[in-house]
Amino acid sequence: MKAVVYEGPRKVSVKEVPDARIERPTDVLVRITTTNICGSDLHMYEGRTDFEPGRWFGHENLGQVVEVGSGVDKVQVGDFVVLPFNVACGHCKNCECGLTNYCLTAQPVPEWAGAAYGFADMGPWAGGQAELLRVPWGDFNCLRLGEDAEERQNDYVMLADIFPTGYHATELAHVKPGDQTVIYGAGPVGCMAAYSAVLKGASRVMVVDRHPDRLAKAAEIGAIPIDDSKVDPVEAVNELTMGLGADNGCECVGYQAHDPQGEEHPNMTLNNLVRSVRFTGTIGVVGVYVPQDPGAKDELAKQGEVAFDFGQFWFRGQTMGSGQCPVKKYNRALRDLIAGGKATPSWIVSHELPLDQAPEGYEHFDAREPGWTKIVLHPGDVHARA
Repeated sequence: MKAVVYEGPRKVSVKEVPDARIERPTDVLVRITTTNICGSDLHMYEGRTDFEPGRWFGHENLGQVVEVGSGVDKVQVGDFVVLPFNVACGHCKNCECGLTNYCLTAQPVPEWAGAAYGFADMGPWAGGQAELLRVPWGDFNCLRLGEDAEERQNDYVMLADIFPTGYHATELAHVKPGDQTVIYGAGPVGCMAAYSAVLKGASRVMVVDRHPDRLAKAAEIGAIPIDDSKVDPVEAVNELTMGLGADNGCECVGYQAHDPQGEEHPNMTLNNLVRSVRFTGTIGVVGVYVPQDPGAKDELAKQGEVAFDFGQFWFRGQTMGSGQCPVKKYNRALRDLIAGGKATPSWIVSHELPLDQAPEGYEHFDAREPGWTKIVLHPGDVHARA
């Protein structure tokens, strides 16, 4: 089968790799029809993780079941399914508590928890930017889709990661109807957080970024764009909220945050959020932070640490939630919003490409070129639209 194989910093190629196959009775084999390039993939693509050359990416995956193991009861050949990026067993202590983002079984390193397809330090699982994907514990991990799945793949594939992750950010931040919410980062996850806040009935959603195309995307759903290359974002948020600050906020940037001049500051969005959110407000952090970042210029960041303004955070009496999204906690309900016509997350998609053009997609997306906001790959589809 073909897959998008990592060969080193900023170099991927599409090449033949061993076919995914059923290995255990509870496995499901999926022919991937739609898979996304994620902002999280760029950390690995840029060589800022220990992702091993020769492995392949892909944790936002949707496709059609072509084979099931003898121990699979629910999922059937022919079903269209979307896969949470979390690989989870469904029966460990954390999974039984709904914390599939911290599965203890799928992660082979005893002192760690949580696993994902095609992701650094998240277990041995192959990615889905390929023609086939082995899904372990298939009955648990596959979310079956309805009759409209094939024609609405660009909506449903967002259930693998960015739609639930954006929603999770608003859950961690306790966004409620009527709230004033600020989102730092207008990438795909930040836009989905803004979209989720709108769906929840937030009265005002402010989105901070500096890329005009991304800010324009956020404005499409009624969010207020704030360009931090032109204004101080903290002052802008305070001005829009009568000096009080937002009720809550979401961090959707992560450890590779840059200032408008292009300098990297892993603590920048965290500290700006603290000053943008009111006293006793809440913050949700879903931007990726890592235990160590050897490629960082900052000495603290090399150890996975940031210069967080805890004094300001404590003084303001704020609370913060963080971590990867437990996709299964939300994906069924969000699927039903899509099926019912209440949500259309595909508005974020800018490009659809065949798998063979994935290297070009990575190059454009990594360069933050205007208009490249979200890339969808269609393995086997030579008619994908650029």
